[in-house]
Amino acid sequence: MNNTLLEINNIYFIFLMMAAAVPVGFFAGFFGIGGGLISVPFLFFVFEAFDVDKDYLMHLSVGTAFSITILTATASVLTHRKYNAVDFNIIKNYGTFVIIGVFSGTLMAALMNTKTLLFFFSAVVYFFGAYLLLQSEKKKKIKKKFNIFPRIIFGFLSGLISAPMGITGAMMNVPILRYFGYPINLAIGSSAAIGFIIALFGSIGFFTSGLMLKADIPLSIGFINIPAFIIFVPITTFMARIGAKTVQDLDRVKTQRLFGVFLYVIGTLFLYRFLVT
Repeated sequence: MNNTLLEINNIYFIFLMMAAAVPVGFFAGFFGIGGGLISVPFLFFVFEAFDVDKDYLMHLSVGTAFSITILTATASVLTHRKYNAVDFNIIKNYGTFVIIGVFSGTLMAALMNTKTLLFFFSAVVYFFGAYLLLQSEKKKKIKKKFNIFPRIIFGFLSGLISAPMGITGAMMNVPILRYFGYPINLAIGSSAAIGFIIALFGSIGFFTSGLMLKADIPLSIGFINIPAFIIFVPITTFMARIGAKTVQDLDRVKTQRLFGVFLYVIGTLFLYRFLVT
């Protein structure tokens, strides 16, 4: 009987992971978000249902989301590149400061509990959702100078804020690049490339912090769950290409508004979870 129940639980776990991987991958490519905005909430509730240690519930969700989105972000970047929607000068001049921010944010997350991380997640999502909904395309015809000072400040903050949330920074980098005059399609494509950097170093950070904190979580190494990684990667990688291709044919302003609404939906979900915890 116990073996039967175990098999049922395993099948249920696999089914939930596969069902969620499809929209996660699609929106990763569509919005250039790497999938963390969807995968973190989903992983949170699944891990909670399977009685993962509450002290590390959010940490495991974030770390696993980062590991999954390494390949998802790669697929998204390659697709955006086909449409000339990635400016690699942005990546080269911005990425170093993002990496420093990611490691700082990972350390900050290790010192926070799950409930604090939930509130942090929802608050940041609401802020940038409002920015995207209110921002106007017409005001961004001419690029502002994206010189060294804003690159340091915004790059560091992008990594610092993205790391505790398990996201690849699009919720910050799309508005930042929009502010400096980049059209929405180029902002999304370039932020997807920046997202690869954040996902890679975020995974390293949560892997390391989980080992340092000696978190004893079944089927996990550090704060990365192995079964979730194996199930998500092939599905989300495939769907990210479809999402990235789809967004190329849509109106830029409508895409920006959709992104803002999307952020509000995710923010509301986690704010509710924070209030009932």
